[in-house]
Amino acid sequence: MPLVFAAITPHPPVLIPSVGKEHLSKLDKTKTAMEKLEQELYSAKPDLVFVISPHGELFADSFTVNLCDKFKANFQLFGDFTNTLEFVGDMVFFTANKEPIANKSPLNIISVPELDHGIAVPLFYLMRHLPAVPIVPIYFSMLDNQTHYEFGRALKDAILNSDKRIAVIASGDLSHALSDNSPAPYSPDGKIFDDKLIKNIQSSDSLSLINMDAKLTENAKECGLKSILILMGILADMKIKPEILCYESPFGVGYLTAHLNLN
Repeated sequence: MPLVFAAITPHPPVLIPSVGKEHLSKLDKTKTAMEKLEQELYSAKPDLVFVISPHGELFADSFTVNLCDKFKANFQLFGDFTNTLEFVGDMVFFTANKEPIANKSPLNIISVPELDHGIAVPLFYLMRHLPAVPIVPIYFSMLDNQTHYEFGRALKDAILNSDKRIAVIASGDLSHALSDNSPAPYSPDGKIFDDKLIKNIQSSDSLSLINMDAKLTENAKECGLKSILILMGILADMKIKPEILCYESPFGVGYLTAHLNLN
């Protein structure tokens, strides 16, 4: 089975100890969940890790894959001038599979060595004991939900034809409008959105995720749905056992950590 690991992670910079400092304790449950995911990923022995992020270089009408020999990341935007992360890239998988994927979904290839926090935060935890495993950053588009799901299915076809053991991480935060302390203005739709999304993940209900009400999604001010839709497309027709490891929102943003166990 080429696909060996699938997960959904949040990406708050406060999860980085040198950034969060005394506030990190408010995310103890998320931190513990990420550490559990790290153990699961290590046990899966991946040869290649895809990371889907909402914060890279986005194109309105195409999906983006970032191919570099080496990647680097830091958290200087968040006041940390000491930590630097480095990762190995992979040039082979998408070079070999660009045409069949692009025949099904609009695809753009870039080469940008600097990683955004949507990738750096999850990998800070999940790749601690896998420094030599290559990564491929993937960024979603402004296209509709169904198109994101279909892009995932196109990736799935390429994955299943690979001789690599591949892991996929969907990075994204849920509603940013959960309370008066949220980054976005409070909306009651924030909690409704988060509750529905989690319920649909628990039941592996991709159709309901695709058909999430557009106004509800907009009011929630989220950045995770499209990453999750790509992941669910990759998992289409597979037997999975979703496990919600943690959901919390101490800063008015919904942080979901989930392991989609592959049966």
